[in-house]
Amino acid sequence: MNFGNSSNRLEKARERAGTEHQVDHAEAYRIRGKMIGVLLRDARLDAGRSLDDCARVLQVAPEDIEAWEFGDQVPSLPQLEILAYYLGVPVSHFWSTTTREAEREEYSSAAQREYLAIRDRMIGALIRQARLEEDMTLEALGEATGISAGQLERYELGEDTLPLHELSVIASALKKSMRYFLESNSHFGEYLSLREEWKRFVELPEDVRAFAANPLHVGFIEIAMMLSQMPADRLRRIGESILNITM
Repeated sequence: MNFGNSSNRLEKARERAGTEHQVDHAEAYRIRGKMIGVLLRDARLDAGRSLDDCARVLQVAPEDIEAWEFGDQVPSLPQLEILAYYLGVPVSHFWSTTTREAEREEYSSAAQREYLAIRDRMIGALIRQARLEEDMTLEALGEATGISAGQLERYELGEDTLPLHELSVIASALKKSMRYFLESNSHFGEYLSLREEWKRFVELPEDVRAFAANPLHVGFIEIAMMLSQMPADRLRRIGESILNITM
């Protein structure tokens, strides 16, 4: 669901503002309130939360949440910030023009089936590549994993879907991590990759996370990235130069 019609009505109201002395602010506020309500309900249902759940988090009555969803009342930004955190959505979701349901509809069942088939073939090709790099035959890999050579061949050709626990054993036998098989070249793959990167980020010490999250520190991070790519001898000379300056 999107708000094309509502957005058009708001845009027309803005256009009329240039030619009319009086703008119907009440109507504009009413439309925006309805839009926020729809987005709030959409996020709540997408997260599997009830009216009572959201009311308990904000310490308000369930009737208040329901009034927000119908656009009869409108929550404040701090209240939406808490709900965004609780419902697992960015707070900007509440002033966007696309619902979570509409975003999901971008991936139709046919597209998902095609994606799964392509990924099966890609994983199979990666297994074959890793096996050849290790100079292993299908029979040797079969002995190492307890999977028949015929079944391994079907996995490599993408003819059969490979269960995760078997992929884990195959990866170990081929001296590869599971990340080797992760998809990273599509929108969905980028999402998975970002989730993995975020997981590693939140595992960093709190002071390191705070430093990295500060936009003012981007320059320092870029310098660190450049230094990490320099040869050791050049880094050594830079270190010696800094010592000479401070002495």
